[in-house]
Amino acid sequence: WGRGPDHRCPLGNHPLPFCPALIGTTVMRMTAFDADDPATDNALLRYNIRQQTPDKPSPNMFYIDPEKGDIVTVVSPALLDRETLENPKYELIIEAQDMAGQDVGLTGTATATIMIDDKNDHSPKFTKKEFQATVEEGAVGVIVNLTVEDKDDPSTGAWRAAYTIINGNPGQSFEIHTNPQTNEGMLSVVKPLDYEISAFHTLLIKVENEDPLVPDVAYGPSSTATVHITVLDVNEGPVFYPDPMMVTRQENISVGSVLLTVNATDPDSLQHQTIRYSVYKDPAGWLNINPINGTVDTTAVLDRESPFVHNSVYTALFLAIDSGNPPATGTGTLLITLEDVNDNAPFIYPTVAKVCDDAKNLSVVILGATDKDLHPNTDPFKFEIHKQTVPDKVWKISKINNTHALVSLLQNLNKANYNLPIVVTDSGKPPMTNVTDLRVQVCSCKNFKVDCNAAGALHASLASLLLMSVFSLAGL
Repeated sequence: WGRGPDHRCPLGNHPLPFCPALIGTTVMRMTAFDADDPATDNALLRYNIRQQTPDKPSPNMFYIDPEKGDIVTVVSPALLDRETLENPKYELIIEAQDMAGQDVGLTGTATATIMIDDKNDHSPKFTKKEFQATVEEGAVGVIVNLTVEDKDDPSTGAWRAAYTIINGNPGQSFEIHTNPQTNEGMLSVVKPLDYEISAFHTLLIKVENEDPLVPDVAYGPSSTATVHITVLDVNEGPVFYPDPMMVTRQENISVGSVLLTVNATDPDSLQHQTIRYSVYKDPAGWLNINPINGTVDTTAVLDRESPFVHNSVYTALFLAIDSGNPPATGTGTLLITLEDVNDNAPFIYPTVAKVCDDAKNLSVVILGATDKDLHPNTDPFKFEIHKQTVPDKVWKISKINNTHALVSLLQNLNKANYNLPIVVTDSGKPPMTNVTDLRVQVCSCKNFKVDCNAAGALHASLASLLLMSVFSLAGL
């Protein structure tokens, strides 16, 4: 190292062992080994830099301690700025020579590779102070990409940008995220904007790096930018209030009964548009709406037991259409809760039974009854045998509980088919009654064989003429 002027300290013409560059930053340590006796000069090594590649901006960027092998920098930090270097990688050919570096000593070489790492010494700067964006009211998504410049290494957190909205976003309608490929700030609308509330918004955006800046560098005015956002008016559909709309009525109210008058308003208050109403979905075809004033009335009898009614609630949808060009539509939901009235007679099950002609147990069948209505228009049910058409001394019916009764014989009957008219009445006010023929087959049961083929004439009763007839108990 000290043998030629091209290897003298760049800070002066001193022999390098005394070079002030020894106070520089230590980069790495080179270590060589010699197999000779370490107690002799044959193994006493000295180190020297033979070549530096590249040789710019100075051919002597580094110095090696000839005895320790420590490589240190010998130039000012300004010359080691990664952003100004043509190539941030340096290769040094290091020579180790025994005999304390004398000319008679043997030598060996190795290559030291030094990479100039990046520090966050450049703050990100917006490419312009103001950005413009437009967005339709009601829309969401990215509305503008904010561009920045940063001279640091793009593969590091010293280059990657982090954006923050620092003013103009009280309703949290906007968000900004970093595009990981371009480092741009993607400004998005996340809550739909309303032109009628505010047609313009102004945001102040700050950009920083993921990594902190070095102590002598700070974020300047170029690290903030203003975004001016213009909201475009669009024709919005009318809005029903309340939605859903709810009313309660008794089923079976008269046709033409008014249920309610719907109310829809146009958000486009500055356009002074008119609204017309229409039925959108009316599964049972029960309703009509006045297109001008929104009055809803019935066109048919409302039936709580209809298959279109679920849990006593009937659902219909209506449209409100404004006069815009093109027109916009809003949808409103009407929930009609139907109160039960006693409009369904109960019915029995089963309607067919069998019994042996010589049975010792004269029980015939246990009957159950059910009713489509709700309490108190259902059970307890009253079970009876239609006395006018059946002999009193043949059949008997006995209550078991509120919904069941036992039919039994008072004497054995001959093999035949019998129709027994059963009268069942619910507890509604006024009550509803149903008369249903119970078909009883008296069968021959001999030698473990059951023969239920009809024998002789059918013992039919007047009840066969009343099968499944329904009438009010008050009319009996």
